[in-house]
Amino acid sequence: MSRSEKVTFAGSTGEMLSGIVDVPEGGVKGWGVFSHGFTLGKDSPAASRICKALADNGIGMLRFDNLGLGDSAGLWSEGSFSHKVADTVRAAEFMRAEGRAISLLVGHSFGGAAVLAAASEIPELDAVATVAAPFSPKHVAHVFDAALDKILSEGSAEVDLGGKRVEIRRHFVEDLENADLTDCIKRLHKPLMVLHSPTDNTVGIENASTIFQTARHPRNFVSLEGSDHLLTGKGQAARAAKIIAAWADQYLDAGR
Repeated sequence: MSRSEKVTFAGSTGEMLSGIVDVPEGGVKGWGVFSHGFTLGKDSPAASRICKALADNGIGMLRFDNLGLGDSAGLWSEGSFSHKVADTVRAAEFMRAEGRAISLLVGHSFGGAAVLAAASEIPELDAVATVAAPFSPKHVAHVFDAALDKILSEGSAEVDLGGKRVEIRRHFVEDLENADLTDCIKRLHKPLMVLHSPTDNTVGIENASTIFQTARHPRNFVSLEGSDHLLTGKGQAARAAKIIAAWADQYLDAGR
């Protein structure tokens, strides 16, 4: 079994971000950073279960709350996709400073898009895995389509996201419009694993196909049959983690 360490580090806005490092018991094959989905946080089922399962497979993982979420300081509404990418890089820098330089980035949903964008800023990185990720970050805008006109005309609007009221500001929408992962994926120059459920009703399987087709080898695609987008079903997150761990093993420092 792994153990969990609570950590904090300064994000790109200067606010302190709260994280958990799931540390393997026994030998460590390598270290990684996990980027959670849109408004989900480090304690969401996908984040906690995948990271704990990776730690059980010898890969220590840092998962953290983005700006204004969970235990992190600041206001979520002041963040953006660009901030999420920058904070993923900050998380890797924190791990490097702790003597735990990362080999692996894993991102779920919106976080999958973030790790694809962040990868080029982390020189020690060896491999990237995305789970249920959109090809375009602005895919997430569909969840607040009804409020889009108000956001653009008035500067912000409150929207209900799965029972959680959040403020979305114009700069967030404009930042999404400017985010294009095509070049990031083409120039990744790292092994990539794309995991996606063919029955994902939130981010369609065509997103995985486009990411995979845009990427260069070495690349892998795994169909998470029977899984939902949030990986909340019994064993779904752990299964994804086992697949990632087996694939990543050849790229981790201890696996060479």
